[in-house]
Amino acid sequence: MANQRHYSPIDRLLLQADTALRTLLPFSGQPYRPSPAIVKPDAQFDTDTTRHVAGLMRINHTGEVCAQGLYQGQALTAKLPQVRDAMEHAAEEEIDHLAWCEQRIRQLGSHPSVLNPLFYGLSFGVGAVAGLISDKVSLGFVAATEDQVCKHLDEHLQQLPAEDDKSRAILEQMRSDEAEHAVGAIAAGGYRFPAPVKFGMSLLAKVMTKSTYRI
Repeated sequence: MANQRHYSPIDRLLLQADTALRTLLPFSGQPYRPSPAIVKPDAQFDTDTTRHVAGLMRINHTGEVCAQGLYQGQALTAKLPQVRDAMEHAAEEEIDHLAWCEQRIRQLGSHPSVLNPLFYGLSFGVGAVAGLISDKVSLGFVAATEDQVCKHLDEHLQQLPAEDDKSRAILEQMRSDEAEHAVGAIAAGGYRFPAPVKFGMSLLAKVMTKSTYRI
């Protein structure tokens, strides 16, 4: 792991490039934990239902791409070593989510969003800027983002077919992890963003969900 030794700025940039490739290239992200869907029974859906579930999982996959970009950008510019370590640890757990969602999308006969490189780049930039402002703002941004993610996951869990145990198991574990990230960011000294800022973030999140549901 990057926090076990000293890396030069060039080393860190190379590590960032490696992470970006592992995030965006198909089947490149190797999960640290097995998918919770493995032990769940499969189910057969009609064409429209399959397409809908695949669209939901594609949204969640892109959300994890955004999380990778956000955390990597923040880790690059974080001022305190412990904050950098926290960002890198959270990014590792997000790799699990990324891989699980991609596996499920492929099982449903679909594909990740072609817009992922765009969203990764935007998220990386936002994360880097937040880290440059202050670690407190950076951690607060994590908490606010994870709160938005949890809301989307709750909505998707309600929309899943009752018999889709595989997708449900993945989203439930993701929600548990994301909630822990939000609590941990605040506990580490993160700034609590006011409601208007969170509302603006929710509007941006809707742009992502609407655009990646089908493409």
